[in-house]
Amino acid sequence: MADWRPSGDAATARRRAILLRRVHRFFAGRGVLPVDTPALGAASVTDPSIASIAAGGGRWLQPSPEYYMKRLLAAGYPDIYAVCRVFRDGEHGCRHLPEFTLVEWYRRGFDLPRIEADTTALIAHVLPGHFAAPPEYVEYCDAFSRHAGIDPLGAPTAALAAAAGAHGNLAAALGEDRDAWLDLLLATVVAPRFAADRLTVLRHYPASQAALARLCPDDPRVADRFEVFAGDLELANGYVELTDAAEQARRMDRDRAIRHERGLPAMPRDHRLLAALAAGLPPAAGVALGFERLQMLADGASDIKNVVAFPGDLP
Repeated sequence: MADWRPSGDAATARRRAILLRRVHRFFAGRGVLPVDTPALGAASVTDPSIASIAAGGGRWLQPSPEYYMKRLLAAGYPDIYAVCRVFRDGEHGCRHLPEFTLVEWYRRGFDLPRIEADTTALIAHVLPGHFAAPPEYVEYCDAFSRHAGIDPLGAPTAALAAAAGAHGNLAAALGEDRDAWLDLLLATVVAPRFAADRLTVLRHYPASQAALARLCPDDPRVADRFEVFAGDLELANGYVELTDAAEQARRMDRDRAIRHERGLPAMPRDHRLLAALAAGLPPAAGVALGFERLQMLADGASDIKNVVAFPGDLP
């Protein structure tokens, strides 16, 4: 076979090692405890936008260490972080791989501004001198109003589709799914207008996209969720965490109903996560950051396959 060679050379691996050391030093300097979580689990996420990979025997390759890390917090662990391989089916492209590295961490008692600042500080520590300007903090609604000329919370679905310039097969595929239209607008209209020489922190996503975040105490129409972009490249996704077990169960059931409607594989609730929340998840905020995307910035790479040795021996 002619395709046995790795896609990345030893110099790429050395640069990766330098970046990883900076990640570990950042957290060590702040007293955050490194932890390990399983790559295989009896349950996975119910989120309809994430396709988990079945490993056989009723087990799943984990798309995130989130559920395990929250169980650690509920058991009394202090601030924690993990650097681990995660798996998501259907993740292919110049910025996506089905197997990639997440840096995920949780800080007890942090509110939204503190966890946002923690995230931008980590990125600046790993990529010193990379950005010419300080981070810009932008409200989700303001970004859509400024760059797409639309109110993402109040506009009808037809207006979202018109703003996206979508028609034909795409319009038929997305139909009345507001969040799908918002995601499309963010990817194709809003994020491409973010500055390339600074980080953009996009905060307060719609409540319908809260995932595992709490709703904003000052405005329940939005969630205490944020994402960090470098230009249009998404680097990190973070929340002030939902601690209400009953509300989390309701969200899982809603996800499962959407999966059923779309003909997606059924995913069971993770009862251990719900039990941990019921036992008492302390107030905390958490972030998941794509490590290979950081190296893409560091190396000036336009394709994620150029920063890993084996992007996947796939057909």
